[in-house]
Amino acid sequence: MATKKKLNKKPVKSKPAKTQSAAAAARNRQEKTFLRAADLDLEKFEPTNEQKKDLYYYLLLNRAFDDRVAKLYRQGKIIGAAYGSRGQEATSVGSTYALGKDDIVGPIIRNAGSIIVRGLPVKNFLSNFVGRSTTPTRGRDGNSHLGDLELGVFAPISHLGSLVINLAGCALAFKIKKQPRVALTYIGDGGTSTAEFHEGMNMAAVWKLPFVCIIENNNWAYSTPTSHQNLTPDLAVKGKAYGIEAIVMDGNDVMEAYRVSKYAIEKARAGNGPILIESKTMRMKGHAEHDDAFYVPKEQFAEWQKKDPIIRCEKYLLDHRVITAQENEAIKARVAKEMEDAEEFALNAPFPNSGDGVTGVYAD
Repeated sequence: MATKKKLNKKPVKSKPAKTQSAAAAARNRQEKTFLRAADLDLEKFEPTNEQKKDLYYYLLLNRAFDDRVAKLYRQGKIIGAAYGSRGQEATSVGSTYALGKDDIVGPIIRNAGSIIVRGLPVKNFLSNFVGRSTTPTRGRDGNSHLGDLELGVFAPISHLGSLVINLAGCALAFKIKKQPRVALTYIGDGGTSTAEFHEGMNMAAVWKLPFVCIIENNNWAYSTPTSHQNLTPDLAVKGKAYGIEAIVMDGNDVMEAYRVSKYAIEKARAGNGPILIESKTMRMKGHAEHDDAFYVPKEQFAEWQKKDPIIRCEKYLLDHRVITAQENEAIKARVAKEMEDAEEFALNAPFPNSGDGVTGVYAD
């Protein structure tokens, strides 16, 4: 009987998985029209537990502030219009919290959270809406057009798109002076149709300025749906035209808003030029308190209510044991007390003297 020849089988070595070189990864990223948060390495930008508590507190304070303004408006105590940010708080709070102390932010009408995070006491902020002298505008403005350069807040401008040019100008000044500072501002989905937006972004890109612009895509420009102004559902594609990095983030997740903004801010600070961020969010009320938003489908409101930034943040903190139920109630009580005190202060503060009307208008 023939014996079978014993085969000397060599162990087959498994081929190592192909790893992408840093250069290849960079090329792939460059080829993408825009990036999403999942495409970025954001681990080092994860907020600490204390910072997460801060972010939650500011979300609640932003919401409570807007609700108080709305109440006073209905009571006829607000001097001007009342624009709110219900549903969009995470974008303002997360991005502004990511700024350094020497950076500057240019908020627009739905960024009350930015002003609060930068440190303006809510009692002085509320005073502005009721036209009192205890506010940075000293009673000259009846809503949210106030700034404080000592806090790093550039006063809002009503003309849509103008802040993009102005904050890009701030970034240019930082670059000329060789200061390691970053300028950040916001614009709505409708505002990206303005010439100023394009002019400001192009200037910032060509000169590689330390500038971050956040598009708050809240689905509506007053009563015009975004789809009636843009054929693309992702406004971040606009960044490709300027040759700059563009990122889409979940604007209703305050933790993601912080991480993505921190990434963009530090990258801009390092001399890599401007970054455009599109924040996907939803305006959960009308354009202002005088607008009942009859044109927004109820189904759209219902769908976005499930993504409410405060509910999501609260659930995250409790589920991950960052806060206890008792701590949660204490934070809410602190916010409620702050707003009660703010209203009492604002309504009892003095109106400006009529003789002061022209002070601060002309240079000496």
